[in-house]
Amino acid sequence: MLFLLISCFLMRMAYASDTLSNPKKESPGKNGAIHITSDKLISESKAGYAEFIGHVKATQGDTVITSDRLKIFFKKNIANKGPLSVSEESIHKIVAKGNVEIKFDNRVATAQEAVYNTETMVLVLSGNNSKVIGENDSISGEKITFYRIDGRIDVESGNNKRVEAVFYSGQKGIK
Repeated sequence: MLFLLISCFLMRMAYASDTLSNPKKESPGKNGAIHITSDKLISESKAGYAEFIGHVKATQGDTVITSDRLKIFFKKNIANKGPLSVSEESIHKIVAKGNVEIKFDNRVATAQEAVYNTETMVLVLSGNNSKVIGENDSISGEKITFYRIDGRIDVESGNNKRVEAVFYSGQKGIK
């Protein structure tokens, strides 16, 4: 019974990671299996969430998320009020807290908190000095919002620090 529960949960996690890393919502597992390690796992099916606690590392393909905590919120099944079955789009939101680092697409994002909403496909990084570093470019601020559907990014400053962006234009410069 425990093996079946863990297998179902990991299948849900694979779908969640695929949704986060691929906005086109391709079939689950296209980028490979997800592997999550942590010191502790709490799964509350009635409350509709599962939480990994302590030295969390989630890996799928080239995407790696590390944090102190990673919490997955599941959509509710209206018929029986429990979580949706594994074959349905069951992930509502993913929240990573504490020393969050996300490595993806030759970029590294760091923040104190990262929240991804699977329905709106919006990723919000927040906390002092949230930052995204590309190969040569970087942006930082207290809150960085990625709108994955249209590729828009909003960066907001905090009380003590302004938004900062560094872009390299190659050899052309500003004319």
